[in-house]
Amino acid sequence: MIINTGMRTDIPAFYSEWLMNRVHEGFVYVRNPYYRLQVSKYSLSPDVVDCLAFCTKNPYPMLKYIDELKEKYNMFWFVTITPYGKDLEPNVPPFEKVIEDFKTLSNKIGKNAVALRYDPILMNEEYSVEKHIEMFELFAKTLKGYTEDVTISFLDLYEKVKRNAPDIRPPTNEEQNQIAKAFVRIGKENNMVIHGCCENPNLKEVGIDITGCMSQEIVEKAISFNLKAPSGQSKRIVTNGNKEVTKDITLSDKGKPICNCLMGNDIGAYNSCMHLCKYCYANFNKTLVQENYKLHNPNSPFLIGESTSEDKVTEAKQKSWKIENKLEQVTLF
Repeated sequence: MIINTGMRTDIPAFYSEWLMNRVHEGFVYVRNPYYRLQVSKYSLSPDVVDCLAFCTKNPYPMLKYIDELKEKYNMFWFVTITPYGKDLEPNVPPFEKVIEDFKTLSNKIGKNAVALRYDPILMNEEYSVEKHIEMFELFAKTLKGYTEDVTISFLDLYEKVKRNAPDIRPPTNEEQNQIAKAFVRIGKENNMVIHGCCENPNLKEVGIDITGCMSQEIVEKAISFNLKAPSGQSKRIVTNGNKEVTKDITLSDKGKPICNCLMGNDIGAYNSCMHLCKYCYANFNKTLVQENYKLHNPNSPFLIGESTSEDKVTEAKQKSWKIENKLEQVTLF
């Protein structure tokens, strides 16, 4: 099975010490986001964790632990690199620094185990179609040979995003097509496949791979093992009024697949990412994030806070998805 660390917060950037303490202890407690007294206990034993998955805007704090993690786990990393400034991403390092750390990570775990995320793609007075194409070409050329996979997504206007950043908007359909077409061209020039993250299926017509950005095929390529994953693993955050909820979107309303990713079980917590990006779906507001961050204890089994006498702890059902035969690596380029 997959343990995911990156759908609710950025653990590598802000909670790397905590994660390594959990690895050493061999388990982690995770609160249900909507029923806080319901707690899942996940084993972090390599016997059941086939892949440890990360999504980060700053891998640097974890780099000192990579050799130790590599001895225990197979890993897959998304590293998000965007061209935005401090007005939108107050605490994200400069992209030049993240690119260098991306290279270091790729050299340590292999280019199949690390992918670039360029998302969300948003528009305002500074960031036009031309600007995005210019910056993505810079990133792709610089990272050529360090990854073969890129995931893009276009801004989703959650209510909290409208409130936190009223001056940004998603690209129009025409702008999306322009960007996607250019990114596919640039990707081919730099030996990279461009994947869309739950985007318009019509983007397939301009060359975007819409089969999933963390699909079974991509995970297998990263960990060099075949997997037999159970059905119903694809989950995403969707809007329900003013509340974000987790919904199985393996199938669309018309019965067609729209997400083919092996998301696994996330051990993070909402409202805890100190990047404080204005477009973030996982943070409600800055004050709540800062209050939660103060509750973080690197030695706690919880990412945020401590155990209480009222907690109802249930051991998660976990088993390895590995098939005994090791995957024969096939590179696309």
